[in-house]
Amino acid sequence: MKLVVIIPALNEAKTIAQVVRGVPRNIDRITETEVIVLNDGSTDRTVVEAESAGALVVTLKGGGGLGTVFRTGIERAMRRGADIIVNIDGDGQFDPADIRLLIQPLLKDEADFVTCSRFADPALRPTMPKVKYYGNLAVTGMINWVCGGTHFTDVSCGFRAFTRESAYRMTLFGRFTYTQECFIDLFSKGVRIAEVPLKVRGVREFGKSRIAGSVWKYAVNSLPIIVRAMRDIQPLKFFGGIAMLLFLLGAAMEGFVGSWYLFHSHKTSPFTSLITIGGVLVTLGFLLGVLALLADMLGRHRRISEELLYLARRRIYSNRRTAGVSLPPLAETPQGLTLHDSWSLPVMRETPGDGQIDPPVVTAAVPKTRVTSLD
Repeated sequence: MKLVVIIPALNEAKTIAQVVRGVPRNIDRITETEVIVLNDGSTDRTVVEAESAGALVVTLKGGGGLGTVFRTGIERAMRRGADIIVNIDGDGQFDPADIRLLIQPLLKDEADFVTCSRFADPALRPTMPKVKYYGNLAVTGMINWVCGGTHFTDVSCGFRAFTRESAYRMTLFGRFTYTQECFIDLFSKGVRIAEVPLKVRGVREFGKSRIAGSVWKYAVNSLPIIVRAMRDIQPLKFFGGIAMLLFLLGAAMEGFVGSWYLFHSHKTSPFTSLITIGGVLVTLGFLLGVLALLADMLGRHRRISEELLYLARRRIYSNRRTAGVSLPPLAETPQGLTLHDSWSLPVMRETPGDGQIDPPVVTAAVPKTRVTSLD
């Protein structure tokens, strides 16, 4: 079983080598371990330090956002034949030795996606600014509501692990971050999710977080990702909730004016204007209700498309010989490659055999033009 650890890094020269060397190589049932550092446009010695510590380095142009970096890392890990993928930050806030504990639910087949929880165990709660702590609680509460009453305790931690199957099913779009979108997307697809309480350093030793450095920036950039994920994954709940709110508000106005008319000498003043406002709200609520039904129909088509995408990913990545294929430089692929850009990857073709038991030979071709078929 192969473990691939991906480490997003932006100017982490002071800690990246320590993180890479700290990845455990002697985990039970793990026969091969590989570390990939995703250099997001660093201007210091991050690349040199990572390579000297024994990591493979994939360099991006930078500026694409952490969500883009994460998707690229997942794609690269799958192409390297990963059975388990662990994402850990390169700033030293997480202890890489805890990877051994983090992946235990995956090895025991108790979960498909595991995340570190900083708050599940009060004894392990890290020291951090109160605004950051309560901000995490607020976001977690929102995700629990979106996911239909789950009881997650930490949806923003970047220390997490995925099985190969859960990586196949994950489809993310957010550029700024990926953490909350992962929960919504994988939960909606029935993926088993678990949390493992671990001790985490609450404040970076060096530098400043590009994600949580400003709580206001984090909220402004994360909220649209969460809202869009809910819109795409639960369209009936999203649009239907808005429709119901408008309809009930309009109906309440109409009911109030009607009661006033009956019990006050058949007069609507001074609330006559509420008749028009209430009528508009009721109409908008009805129209949004119809839109909710249409969005739900499109949501079913999305699920069909994602199932086809899942099967395509399995076809491309499941063959273990993929890891031996020479990969094209990242510059030859679109910046910020996403998991749904499967058509831009090398095409894996099986060569007809001669009836022997030996597995078919796999070859790779990197077309200069866009591939429109996986054949």
